Amino acid sequence: MLDSVRCALSPACHRPWKQGLAIAASFVLFASVLPANAGFLKTQKQESRHEIDALEDTWRNAVLTSNTTTLSSLLADDYMAISPSGTLQTKDETLAVLRSGRVHFVAIDISDRKVRFYGTTAVVTSLAKIQASTPDGPVTGSYRYTRVYVRDAQGKWKIVSFEASRIREPGPHKRSELH
Repeated sequence: MLDSVRCALSPACHRPWKQGLAIAASFVLFASVLPANAGFLKTQKQESRHEIDALEDTWRNAVLTSNTTTLSSLLADDYMAISPSGTLQTKDETLAVLRSGRVHFVAIDISDRKVRFYGTTAVVTSLAKIQASTPDGPVTGSYRYTRVYVRDAQGKWKIVSFEASRIREPGPHKRSELH
């Protein structure tokens, strides 16, 4: 009996009840904030998706019209591309090729675009059917590509990386091609 009186008078005996109440209150607070925050994040992701889609269209139009000013504004200063043949191309090299007219894109049809977000990074994968002319003759075909965007310190999306792989048509291929 003496123990029960001591417990009734001691604040230490009431702590488990208070801890349980604090945990329950925290859970209720967290649960009430979570749906509003989840909606905000979904809206923010949708807005970013629209931005990336618009930038992809801007990139396509800049390449089709050889608009190096627009393309330069899209590319990060440390941009690096990997061509279908495996060569590396910097921002300056990419702009120089387009500016020279050595490669002229006649058509770029984009399909199967997927955009994924990882914090301030967006990864775009698509299928591009192209028609272009080069000094070596016409180039046509289908390519899968990956383009990586990063949001810079000013909040603008910049293309930091690009890689394209040619989709091989069914049929016989040279032995030197990778399988």
